[in-house]
Formats: sequence, C-alpha cells, structure tokens
Amino acid sequence: MSDRLAGKVALVTGGTAGIGAGAVRRLSADGAKVIFTGSRAEAAQALCAETGATFVSHRVQDNDAWEELTAMIRKDFGRLDIAFANAGVEKGDGSIESITLEGWNGIVEVNQTGVMLTCQHAIRTMKDNPGGPTGSVIINSSMNAHRAMGNYLAYSVTKTAVTAIAKSAAMYCGQAGYQIRVNAILPGVVETEMITNIMNSQPDPALARQMYEGMSPMKRMAKVEEVAALVAFLASDEAAFISGGEYHIDGASTAGTLGV
Repeated sequence: MSDRLAGKVALVTGGTAGIGAGAVRRLSADGAKVIFTGSRAEAAQALCAETGATFVSHRVQDNDAWEELTAMIRKDFGRLDIAFANAGVEKGDGSIESITLEGWNGIVEVNQTGVMLTCQHAIRTMKDNPGGPTGSVIINSSMNAHRAMGNYLAYSVTKTAVTAIAKSAAMYCGQAGYQIRVNAILPGVVETEMITNIMNSQPDPALARQMYEGMSPMKRMAKVEEVAALVAFLASDEAAFISGGEYHIDGASTAGTLGV
C-alpha cells in the first residue's frame, strides 16, 4: 500500500477475523509493526504468516492481562502509536424482555469494559513514548449506536456507550497536553466471513443477500478493506488534528429516512 505508518507500532484487539483481521492486514501493509489479540490461535497463525504481525492470546476484559501485554509492547517494541479497540461480541443478546442478566453482563464486559480498558492502557503506554505522549486510538462502534436494534439491546447500548468513551478520552488527552487522539468509527453492515456464512446458511441465500444489501441506500454492504482504510487514515499523521469524532461508514444507512 504505502509507508505512511512506517516506524509506528499498532495494537489491534479482536484481530483474528473480520474487521480486525482486515485492520491487521492494512496497518501492516502501510508499514506499521502490528500486535493483535484474540483467542483463535489457528487463524492467528495464518495471519502472522501472511503479514508478519505478532499475535498475543488475550481477553480485553482481563485487566491483569493488560499489564502483561503493555509491558511486552514496551519491552519488545519500545512504543505504541496506534490502538484499534475492535473486539466485540453479540452472543447472549436479546430484547428488553428476553435478555438475561448473564447475557447482558457478558456483552457489557467485552464491548464496553473491554473497550475502556483498551483505551486506558493504550493511553498510558502512549504517554511514555519516546519524544512525548503521541498516538491514535480508534474505537470500533457501530451504526447501531444511533439506530438501536429491538432484538439486540446490549449490543446497541454498548456501541452507543463506546462513542462516549471516545469523546471523553479525547477531551481528557487534549486537556492533559497529550498529542493522543481518540475517535470512533461506526460501520454499517460489513461483508465479513461471518455475514457471508449467515447468508449462505439461509434457505434462500440470494434473498438474504438482498436483505443485507438493502439496509443501505447505496444498496450494498461495506467491504472489510474499506473499513480498514478508514482505520489506517485515522491512525496516520494525516489525521493529526482529528480527535473526539464519530466516523460513519455505512453507505448513508443512518443519514436519514427514505420518503414514501
């Protein structure tokens, strides 16, 4: 791609599949040294072989494990310039009537607490960078931060909450005198391997595809590479004065309503 991230060190959580894996590929292609986390060791090995990235088995909601991870980054890489808080789950979700407390807590633990811990430990590490506190933190939210789903209560709530984390952290870093930027991206439906498998498992895969594509006025889903490109831009020095923002990448899905 380019060398615009040459010399930078990046961390991607939930990097073994989907948008996370796409970000690992793009950040590596743009010259960054990438560390990514997750729990799918076999997929991680293939991605490491493809990109030269470093995999660490890690759960974003485990605060003690964050101390170990950031210590390793400091020791082996000497700095942290980019953090993409991507890890998220939907398992156990439901409507306001059907969701269990166990399901709620499990999703909040990963999607909200895990994002907070990612931002917290990334900023603490970036603060100690040689040359001063610099870096870019990108949070993967969702268009559902502004278009809540009736059958995915916890997912909708957590994706709304993490946009506030981005804004609060951006304000804090600026006021503290850090050149550390924090932004959120809000993807629409992205044609990941998971979505493709869901479509192909339906009785009429073509109809399922039409339904997903019809959610956007542009009549298609986003490509993983398109979302990764937005992450790479926000990670780069070209975005040096962008902080506290929400960046929709949803093909106008949340821009308004269609007329009748």
